[in-house]
Amino acid sequence: MATTSRSGRHGSDDEESTPAMRRLRRLSLHLLQPAPEGGGSLGPAACAGKRRAGGLDADAAALTAYLRGRHRKMQARVYEFYVARPELQTPVELPMAAHRDLCFRQMAALVREAGVRPLSLMAADPAEYFAVMEAVGGVDISLAIKVGVQYSLWGGSVINLGTKKHKEKYFDKIDNLEYPGCFAMTELHHGSNVQALQTTATFDPVTDEFIIDTPNDGAIKWWIGNAALHGKFATVFARLILPLQGKGGEPADMGIHAFIVPIRDLETHAVLPGIEINDCGHKIGLNGVDNGALRFRSVRIPRDNLLNRFGDVARDGKYTSSLPTINRRFAATLGELVGGRVGLAYSSVGVLKVAVTIAVRYALLRQQFGPPKEPEISVLDYQSHQHKLMPMLASAYAFHFARAYLVDMYSEMKKTNDEDVTADVHVLSSGLKSYITSYTAKSISICRESCGGHGYAAVNRFGGLRNDHDIFQTFEGDNTVLLQQVAGDLLKQYQQKFKGGTLSVTWNYLRDSMGTYLSQPNPVTARWEGEDHLRDPKFQLDAFRYRTSRLLHSVAARLQKHMKTLGGFGAWNRCLNHLLTLAESHIESVILARFIEAVKSCPDEKTREVLKLVCDLYALERIWKDIGTYRNVDYVAPNKAKAIHKLVDYLSYQVRLVARELVDAFDVPDQIIRAPIGMQSEAYAQYTQGVGFYRQPT
Repeated sequence: MATTSRSGRHGSDDEESTPAMRRLRRLSLHLLQPAPEGGGSLGPAACAGKRRAGGLDADAAALTAYLRGRHRKMQARVYEFYVARPELQTPVELPMAAHRDLCFRQMAALVREAGVRPLSLMAADPAEYFAVMEAVGGVDISLAIKVGVQYSLWGGSVINLGTKKHKEKYFDKIDNLEYPGCFAMTELHHGSNVQALQTTATFDPVTDEFIIDTPNDGAIKWWIGNAALHGKFATVFARLILPLQGKGGEPADMGIHAFIVPIRDLETHAVLPGIEINDCGHKIGLNGVDNGALRFRSVRIPRDNLLNRFGDVARDGKYTSSLPTINRRFAATLGELVGGRVGLAYSSVGVLKVAVTIAVRYALLRQQFGPPKEPEISVLDYQSHQHKLMPMLASAYAFHFARAYLVDMYSEMKKTNDEDVTADVHVLSSGLKSYITSYTAKSISICRESCGGHGYAAVNRFGGLRNDHDIFQTFEGDNTVLLQQVAGDLLKQYQQKFKGGTLSVTWNYLRDSMGTYLSQPNPVTARWEGEDHLRDPKFQLDAFRYRTSRLLHSVAARLQKHMKTLGGFGAWNRCLNHLLTLAESHIESVILARFIEAVKSCPDEKTREVLKLVCDLYALERIWKDIGTYRNVDYVAPNKAKAIHKLVDYLSYQVRLVARELVDAFDVPDQIIRAPIGMQSEAYAQYTQGVGFYRQPT
């Protein structure tokens, strides 16, 4: 099967009139790099890694210093630990059973030998915990998910939904891995709609116990990580039923609560009576994680096993809560579990960095075709390849700064318990998790394609990255559902604006949206096409926010119209695609604002110039992608749209000139990259040796 690049073909000197030569001439035109508006054309770039005069001088070390978080030392410690332990490194080919065993040993070694205490980190400094999660994800994404199940979900549910008695009993043993556990929320029939879960926990006042039951097969807990093999406990989400306390002496359903349920014997590891556990089997990816299905038949647990921060049952069966309604309690419960979404957004950026690094390094290394009688050129010198990879590289930088902002907000939420910050983090984490994981999933496939046939080799990582990361779009909240939460909150903020209310921090720009942004576009500025104007952060951010505000205003009007005939649910469904576009637009505005702020805050002038270039590409490529929206409302005139398109091509070329430094600045060790074609040096040599060829003597 041929895998040779089809960028062009060679012809002989006397074949100028042949189809091959005509194609070569067209290819030569394709290679002429774009110039910004008013500039001259540029010749084809030199060989890989060589920069043209006039380009920015990027210093990878200075970029790395600015990008590094304050917990880089902890990440380096994790990397070094696994690099020094070959028996804990995941091979390319591994049967599911062996992968699961290895994954548990990797986690146990992290805790018991490397001395990392993830639950303590999460409680003391969430930013350090997320840095560890990214590092272990570099070792094996299955390991990151297994660690996340143990600490973010099982441990997090105990410390966030429980009270002092639960922390005293469970915290240390969860942290040191003596109590491996699960997070049993999802059921066969319900995943996103948590309020419709069917598992029940009925209080028995005679024995002072809760009875956990699976009423039908649709209520079987499904996809529960750690359940198939290793878990000894599960946080089970179930409907709290109080006998005789409803109307007319009927049972009272108090809504969804969380309960600690032992599922295996602590000594023998045997499954406990009344509990049935089955293996969910081989998956598309993440086969180091043992997902299982749980069914409960009259399983009794002590009353103290109710995680009772938001609702409690006394010995006499009386229910108390500081929150007056089922909906308020449910919202508070889910609000405490946003750490999982923060972690997925954070880790997804790490996966994107690895994929982009491999693709860019290979594109710099790989040489295919060139002008007649001249050396072949780097694949990354082709405009089409720049178009694929350079905006993606810019997005990785944009997401890096957005995730840092999200983690800072999350840390503030955990310290202050401020209701407004909590609400802001809930929506921001929903939006960023959805947007970033969807973007990364698409980008991995583009990176694979951009590396041609060699990208299809398992050893070069794209298949594994794609399969392991794909589920990031689904768990911890389906991305489409999460975007609807963002849209719903925007509409709530919009409504409060007209009632004279205040807006939360991230949404502050909406204060002006019903005025400045919704006024008629200025016919003069709509035609401005100068490079200085287009690269002005104010123009870029105003354009993003204008689009969001128009979408918000128009969808609010549509919903109001359709509610009269379709009702609330029907109107929402009729406008659903509009609402999803609104949510994505808002999240893009947040991401750009954080990127612009990061550029301004950079203390080193040369590094700031490079980051400004990357930020401009991120912003203008996004505007060009949705140029139809701006043209439809005359925000951008035809001449300006054309100028934006040309400038995006030019900026992609400029970013290509510093692409090596930009990916090197991610500072991902070769032992974490692992793909031979993505190595910093001697990539081909490592690739050939990897399949069995020995280095030829010189």
